[in-house]
Order: sequence, then structure tokens, then C-alpha cells
Amino acid sequence: MSKEIPLNPFENALNQLKRAQKVGKISDELLERMQAPEREIRVGLQVAMDDGSKRIFEGYRVQHSSARGPYKGGIRYHAQADMHEVKALALWMTLKTAVANIPMGGGKGGITVDPRTLSPGELERLSRAWVRALYRNIGPKVDVPAPDVNTTPEIMSWMVDEYEKLTGDKTRAAFTGKPIANGGSEGRDKATGLGGFYVFNALREGLHIPASATVAVQGMGNVGGHAATIFTTHGHRVVAMSDSKGGVYSAEGLDPTKVEAYKKEHKSLEGYPGAKTISNAELLLLEVDVLVPAALENQITGQNAGDIKAKIILELANGPTTPEADDILFAKGVAVVPDILANSGGVVVSTFEWQQNLASEHWSETEVNNKLKELLEREASNIFARAKELATDLRRAAFLVALERIEAALEK
Repeated sequence: MSKEIPLNPFENALNQLKRAQKVGKISDELLERMQAPEREIRVGLQVAMDDGSKRIFEGYRVQHSSARGPYKGGIRYHAQADMHEVKALALWMTLKTAVANIPMGGGKGGITVDPRTLSPGELERLSRAWVRALYRNIGPKVDVPAPDVNTTPEIMSWMVDEYEKLTGDKTRAAFTGKPIANGGSEGRDKATGLGGFYVFNALREGLHIPASATVAVQGMGNVGGHAATIFTTHGHRVVAMSDSKGGVYSAEGLDPTKVEAYKKEHKSLEGYPGAKTISNAELLLLEVDVLVPAALENQITGQNAGDIKAKIILELANGPTTPEADDILFAKGVAVVPDILANSGGVVVSTFEWQQNLASEHWSETEVNNKLKELLEREASNIFARAKELATDLRRAAFLVALERIEAALEK
């Protein structure tokens, strides 16, 4: 096995584009255009701390493509957030919105901060400072941010309030992922996990996965936690779950609700009764039908892909599989359902929220979920058919579908 050279996330994203070009008709001009975001914004945010001091935090917004509609993408608060990561996520969002065929482009934002080190007041002042620095570059018809890693509906409420104060806009459509009482959409909290399940269910028979599958979920945040519960509710057996510190495994199956409650009480999964403690690295190599990486980037690499025993990988995290790992898994016959399809439920329902805000409407959860299911089943089937037609993997097929839609929009 060749030694994989670690790449930053943006280089991984560009390599994925080049892999897709090898199996489809993607012009060099379009590829070059996709490599360069339309705008990169870096700001210094001065925030008054509770002790009277002032700190500067670095913030970002990358507006990658508006070819198909306003920029759309989350804002993450993370100590390791940097411009390379945000650029990659913005590019993936451009592709994700095109794959889902919603009227949005791609963007992403972030602040380099560990939010756990801030008081609630400091966190609110930081969030409002981000809006004050960027409000001229965002808005319902320009760029519509949303929650991402370590950002919450409450943070979105602070941001939409600050935006309204600065601009007078009362639609609340400048940000999505808000609390329902403040213009948020029903179903948004579990949309990414539920959307991933809809995609899986649409592809299950074609990928020869049994009606009652074994599932391992890496990551117990909003996405992974909901996904584990949804799979269990639909008759599948979740045998492993993990957080950032490690995980638990039980061949008989876990009750995700009880695992979540145990973690909340003990701040750790260690010692969970009736289950074996495992590492995140061990979870990835379990012999299961479905592996669900729902944590951070670059979890499945050229170093461990050869040892993957899952039948399919359902990417609910952004960028969990590197290009070298993709090639190894494809050669092994392991189907990777790519992030730009598998985890697009969140941005789809965010777009539904934006549409509801602009029209002054509020849809029921049933209506939201039915629209989400119909849309993702259709697009999953389109991509599966394209992969079969070209004898390629699902990621390259998804990239091709997305790029063709972007090119068509640019030609209008």
C-alpha cells in the first residue's frame, strides 16, 4: 500500500473533482471555475470578554458559487477551523445543492474558537460581531447561512436579530436553522439524519443490503444521534455508537436513546452496561452492513480503507473519506454513498425554511418530511442509475450530476 500524503480538505475536494472528470464530460473551464471561490472573506472580530478584556477572533465566509442561487452553507465554531477547511466545505455545498436540485449555490463560514471556553454572553457577542462584520455580504437573496459544527438555533436567532437591526429586513430569511418560534422549519433538527436514511432506503435493494441491517454510527452529535435512532425505529440494528472519545459495541444491538442518556449523565460512553468499549478506529473496521461516519473529515483514508468490512458507507459527515480511500473501497466493492447526497437533508430543509420565510408560510412536519423524502429518493435514484451507466462509483456519479447542473446554470 502506498503511503497517503495528508491533504488539507480543499485539496481533497479538488482531487474528487479531478476523479469525476476522468469518467465524464467535464470541461477544463468548468473545473478551473470550481477551483476558485467567487469570494473569500476573512475578518477579525473584536469581542468584549466578561472580565473586561477584549479578544480578537478570526472569522471566515467563503462564497463559492452563486450560479444556481444564493450562497448557502453553515457557520462552524471550531478551534481548528481555517480557510482551507471552509473553502472545501463551500465547494462541497455548491455540489450538494446541485445534487439535491434546490435553487441555491454554495458557501460556508466559520470562526476559529472553542465555544466551550466562552460564557453564554461572550458567545452571543461573538455571534453578533460576525454578523456586523459580514452583513453587507449576506442576505435572503445573496447568502443564507445556517448552523454547522457547534452552532445552534439559539445562535441563529442572535444572528437574525442582529441582521434585522442592521438592515431592517423582517423576513427572517437571512439565516436558517432558527428555532421554530422564530421562523424555523418543522423537522429541521433531524433533517440530516432523516435525509440520510431516505437516501439509504432508496438505494438499499440496489446495493443488496438486507431489510434488517447492522449499523455502526461514528459520532453522536445532532446528525449521528438522530441517525442511530431513525435506523433503529425502522427495524435496523445499531451495534456500535461513538463520540469523540471512543465508543461502545454490542452484537445484540444498542438502544440509541439509552446510550444518549448514559452519555449525558456520565459525560462519557465508558462503562456503558452490556457493551464492549471500543475506539473510534475500531468502530470503523467493524463487520457491519452499514458504516455511518457522522463526525469529522478524513476518517477513512488510504491507511485503513483496505481493512473496512462494511458493505456500504453512508457519509453523514462532510468529507470523511479521502480520494485514495475511495479508490481502494471501489476496488473492494464497498459502495460509498457520498456526503453531497447522503447528508444533503439538512440543506434541503434549510431551503424549505428559507422558502417558508419568504412566503410567510409555516409547513407541518409531515409536509416537510414528505417533500424531503420525495426529493431525496428521486435524486438518489438518478445518481445510482448514472453510476451503473458509467460503471463508476456513486461519488463520481454525484459529482457529474452536480457539475452538469452547474454548467447548465452558467450557460443561461
